[in-house]
Amino acid sequence: MFQFKTRLAVISLAGALIGCGSNYGSTAAPPPPPANTVDATPGEVFTPGNLHVPVGQVVTFTFGSLAHNVFFAVQAGAPADIPGTNANTSATREFNAQGTFNYTCHIHPQMHGTIVVQ
Repeated sequence: MFQFKTRLAVISLAGALIGCGSNYGSTAAPPPPPANTVDATPGEVFTPGNLHVPVGQVVTFTFGSLAHNVFFAVQAGAPADIPGTNANTSATREFNAQGTFNYTCHIHPQMHGTIVVQ
């Protein structure tokens, strides 16, 4: 009986180690987000806070587990706001006019950022 339990333990351990995959013990950081992405973080900041893009570029706003929204300052050429309480999703906006477009999260008013379109 002891031999059977030992074999079962060894097989279970081997299966667990195989299940870990090739990243076992890896300390590599996750890949950076795609270019032209603004992350609304759980730390209640937009990252990056300032983003420069060419005219006609699409910017992706990503929202993690903490709900956020994006409201642009009223000005000609500003894209549509991203209202609501957005969590675990993303939204895109196209910037078709040159200018500096400031935005904020109305849920967390201390969160603000800028898209500079050239």
